[in-house]
Amino acid sequence: MALEASKPLRDQHCAPCAAGTPALAGAERDHYQALLPLWKVVNGHHLQREFKFPDFASALAFVDRIGAIAEREQHHPDICLGWGRVEVTTYTHSVGGLSPNDFILAAQIDAAPAK
Repeated sequence: MALEASKPLRDQHCAPCAAGTPALAGAERDHYQALLPLWKVVNGHHLQREFKFPDFASALAFVDRIGAIAEREQHHPDICLGWGRVEVTTYTHSVGGLSPNDFILAAQIDAAPAK
């Protein structure tokens, strides 16, 4: 999957990964991770970030916005909702780890208004 280097991640779109596509690793994974400093790469396998909110309703509304992004991109993260917090975890099942799709999705989630 080729990304457009001149276009911000948040403005790109997820694409299906071909069978046998390797998960991102090493310098390539580190490059994408540097573009999203608020997200953590965990065990070299998935991206994770926690968002804080003043109450449950705000956190739930943010989950709804994430859901709309995930449906549009056809790339669905794991979401943990609690009072005043949302934890998002994403990886690409078909590659068994991270793909550019995960970084695109994370950038789009970061760009979602945190009303």
